[in-house]
Amino acid sequence: MTTLKQAVDVLETLYPLRYAEEWDEPGLIVGDLAAPVTRIAFAADPTAAVVGEAVARGADLLVCHHPLLFRSVHQVSGAGVRGDIVRTLYRNDCALWVGHTNADAAYRGVGQAAADRFGLIDQHPLVPIRDESAAAAGHEAGLGRVGRLPGAMPFEAFARRVAEVLPHTELGVQACGPLGQMVETVAVLPGSGDSLFDEVRAAGVDVYVTSDLRHHPATDAIEQARYEARMRADGIMIGSGDARVRPLLVNTPHSAIESLWFDYALEDVPRAIEAATGERPAAERIRMNTDPWNLTIAPSGAGR
Repeated sequence: MTTLKQAVDVLETLYPLRYAEEWDEPGLIVGDLAAPVTRIAFAADPTAAVVGEAVARGADLLVCHHPLLFRSVHQVSGAGVRGDIVRTLYRNDCALWVGHTNADAAYRGVGQAAADRFGLIDQHPLVPIRDESAAAAGHEAGLGRVGRLPGAMPFEAFARRVAEVLPHTELGVQACGPLGQMVETVAVLPGSGDSLFDEVRAAGVDVYVTSDLRHHPATDAIEQARYEARMRADGIMIGSGDARVRPLLVNTPHSAIESLWFDYALEDVPRAIEAATGERPAAERIRMNTDPWNLTIAPSGAGR
C-alpha cells in the first residue's frame, strides 16, 4: 500500500520545494509518514469546511494550494481555528500537503494551467527559474506565464473568456483599459500579482491577468500605460510598440484562478504515484467556493 512518505516524494518531484519563494513554507503540514494513502482530495484552501468535506469523503490526504499556516504561528491549540483544523486532520487520519509557490512555478503547475485554459500558446515563464532537470525534460520552470493568443481579439472578449473558464465566485472578474482594443499577447500570474508590474512591462504584453490588484498600484500601472501610449502616438518613443495602451489589466478572484491547477493535478498526481508504487490512489476535487466574499453590491450612485 502506498504510504504518505511515498506520496509526498511524488508530490515534491512534480512540484519541487526548491521552486518556492524564500518566504514560503510549502510541503507536508500534517500527517504520519507511515500512514497509507488510498484517496486524495484536492482543494484550493484548507478551510474548516474543506477539511470537514475531505474527512467526510474518506480522504487520507488533502492537497491544497494555499497554506494552513501562512504566517508564523506559535500555537495550534484549541484556542484557534488552525489548531482545530490540525486536530480534525489528525483525529481522522487525513494528512495535509501544500503546493504553494512551488506549484505556481512547476511544469503543469498553477501558472501553466491558467494560461492553457485561457488559450495561450508559445508560452514561457514570466520569471524563469534555472533548473537543469526541468530543462533536460524539455520543460521551463518559473513564476507566471507569458504567451499569445492564436489570433488577436478585442480586450473585452478576452476578459469575458477569462471569466467563463473560472469557477463561479460572487466577486467576479474586473477589467481595466480600452475594451475595444485588440489584444494578442498576455502575461498570467495566478494569485497576488501587483508586485510584478515591472516584469510584466518588460515583457511588453498587451494584457496582464492576475489577482488582488490594489487601487494604487493598478491606477499607477494603467495611467503609465495611457501616458506612454499618448507619447508614442505623438512620435515620442517611450516604452515599445505602437500607440496602444498596454498592459491592460484583468483582475480575477484569487482562489478561483489558482484552482485551475487541479485540472492537471488530478491527472498527474495519481498517475505519478502509480508509476512510483504500482498502486493508483483515488483522486477527487472538492469544488467548494472558498473565496471570502459572498455578496457583491454595485453602488447605486445616489451619493454623487
